[in-house]
Amino acid sequence: MPSRSSNSFSHSFFKQKIFFVFVILISLPVFIFVFSLKYQRVDDHERTKPSWFKFIEHDFHSKTKIKIGMVNINQKSMYKNLDADRSRVDIVPIPFDRVDENLKWNDFFPEWIDEEDKVNKPKCPNIPMPTLKNYKDLDIVVARVPCGEGLIEEKGIRDVFRLQVNLVVANLVVEAKWLKKMEIDHGNMYVVFVGSCGPMVEIFRCDDLLMHQSDYWIYKPDLKRLKQKTLMPVGSCQISPGFAESGKETWRSYLPKSSGHNKSIVQVPKLAYVTVLHSSEEYVCGAITLAQSIFLSGKNIFEPIDLVLLADDSIGPESTKGLIAAGWKITRIQRIRSPFADKNAYNRWNYSKLRIWQLTMYEKIIFIDSDFLVLKNIDGFFAYPQLSASPNENVIFNSGLTVVEPSQCMFEYMMNKTSKVKPYNGGDQGFVNEVFTWWHRLPSKLNYMKSFREISDNKHEIEHDVYTIHYLGLKPWMCYRDYDCNWNLQDHHIFASDSANEVWWQVYDTMPKHMQSHCAITKKSHERFVWNRKIAKNTSLPDGHWKIEVKDPRKMKYLN
Repeated sequence: MPSRSSNSFSHSFFKQKIFFVFVILISLPVFIFVFSLKYQRVDDHERTKPSWFKFIEHDFHSKTKIKIGMVNINQKSMYKNLDADRSRVDIVPIPFDRVDENLKWNDFFPEWIDEEDKVNKPKCPNIPMPTLKNYKDLDIVVARVPCGEGLIEEKGIRDVFRLQVNLVVANLVVEAKWLKKMEIDHGNMYVVFVGSCGPMVEIFRCDDLLMHQSDYWIYKPDLKRLKQKTLMPVGSCQISPGFAESGKETWRSYLPKSSGHNKSIVQVPKLAYVTVLHSSEEYVCGAITLAQSIFLSGKNIFEPIDLVLLADDSIGPESTKGLIAAGWKITRIQRIRSPFADKNAYNRWNYSKLRIWQLTMYEKIIFIDSDFLVLKNIDGFFAYPQLSASPNENVIFNSGLTVVEPSQCMFEYMMNKTSKVKPYNGGDQGFVNEVFTWWHRLPSKLNYMKSFREISDNKHEIEHDVYTIHYLGLKPWMCYRDYDCNWNLQDHHIFASDSANEVWWQVYDTMPKHMQSHCAITKKSHERFVWNRKIAKNTSLPDGHWKIEVKDPRKMKYLN
């Protein structure tokens, strides 16, 4: 028989259940009312949100008909979402054949092509375009861009159909406003991207973005820059044409123009060679020698060209004096950590290089790592568009030498992605390759990487007609000059080249003594050289460089 206390507990529990049910029933109308207000506010926002058409309509006040081209959009959907007087607009569907679905990104960005046309002239796969001549009078192009495959936040998008849609839009815009005499029609031209995915930043610059609201982006493109993009090959499957040869009109503003008084007026773009030093002074000597090599290479069509060096606080006063004496203009920066680099990795601060996009006082820059020498004048490559570079491996480019168009909004765009996009190597090269998946191939000899992978190549002689040498492996100034000390390490033999080493020291010998003093070998480098040479001797490495007598005068500092 249950106790009185047990009955009392059951009765109390029952009363509590009744109370909670009562509270829920009373509160239900309130919850319903609150949620209805919330959704009403959302609906009201959607109804009052300015449409993309209303945003740009006023620029066409003098036109009775506004012609809108539709790319990859259902016509019915277009009419449904267009907040416009139907009598004022003429909507034109733009059909085009979809690119072959069997084609992959690697087909457009092969690791190797016959750059010198010795066997076969490289060709790119076909990306079908609409019949452009039928759409010369468009005022607006509206497109829906496919998102492509993969996780957008973790890596760059390499989707061929997405590329096709972006190129279709770019070509339509240029065709509509570029006249036969290669002058720009000053009429307004807008591009609107709708949907959950925006355009490719490699083609449509954030600087030209007028508005981004929820699911649409409105652009007023810089037609000169966009024109040059349309003249580039569709991928690195072909080398970019010299000076964008088929589109020299793109760079007419850089060439002499006749004024009304028959005087020559030259509009000179502001250009710069740029390098970055951060975290230590190990590369100060490299930067000084790089500047010397640029001066020795002579001048070309664009001048003056500044030499700009971005440096963090690790570069001290004496090194700064040497760098200035070498010709660098110093700009101080705060370094940026690579989020995905290991704690003590060599590249943990390499994202500092992203600050080159903040040099907005320059129209174009050529970034060069400090372990380069310039052997032939490369000023002409300023004419190429962003991002132009030489190939590395697979579908990626080597970021050691790149043509960049500085932009603060592009810098901010990249900074917003640094914690989301995971580069293949944890460093800046991997990251920039995920941002600029569509890039323009420059000759491999413009970034001649000191790397010899052919087993039969024992001498490792550099080619005679290269523009630059990219000194991979241990750097010449970190070794004694008698031979390339990469020979002392068997796993570094691919980076060893006595001919490349000799070229570096030839440039060094042209520098004044006060600049050479910044290339004194450090105690750390000396100890590493002695240790590695001892190992090479003990293992009797067959190249025999460990037998060479070291006569470099810099050795005297460490003789007791």
